[in-house]
Amino acid sequence: MPEYGRYVQGLVDKCLTIEDRAERNAYARGIVYTICNLFPQHKTSPEWRAKLWDHLAIMSDFRLDIDYPDAVTAREEITAPPASMPLPGHYIAMRQYGHHVEQMIANALALDPENPDRDELVLLIANHMKKLMLQINPDGVEDERIFKDLEILSSGQIRLNSENCHLHDFNIVPVPSAGKKKKRRK
Repeated sequence: MPEYGRYVQGLVDKCLTIEDRAERNAYARGIVYTICNLFPQHKTSPEWRAKLWDHLAIMSDFRLDIDYPDAVTAREEITAPPASMPLPGHYIAMRQYGHHVEQMIANALALDPENPDRDELVLLIANHMKKLMLQINPDGVEDERIFKDLEILSSGQIRLNSENCHLHDFNIVPVPSAGKKKKRRK
């Protein structure tokens, strides 16, 4: 354990070579006392003392045969891999558009088909999908591709075609340089 240094590791190695159990117990208590002096802010905490005995067992590679005052954490608990993190529970059909586009399409489908706001929302969603697709493919995206993807994401309930609507033509603006321009002297 690098936070304790080579000196403490040397003490632990020497403790492993002591034959007499009583002497070895006293030496291990001395090691824990020395570590407590390295970190005096934690001296009074009982949890800290238990943690130090765990560290002593780890530094000895669990070979130190002494009478521990507290139960020491087992090697299996320390070396066990952490439990896997659960992932979000939703599947994204077309990752380039993301989950929010799927939610917007679901909101558009919830509106009445005769409502003119639904048509505007569908057109806004299609334009947003085109912007998202242009981030992946800056060379250009055809409107037909967006219409087809929108139909797939809406399970065929929203159908647009190039005769009825036209999506915006987005231009990719170059990123401005970060440097300042020098003034010319006359």
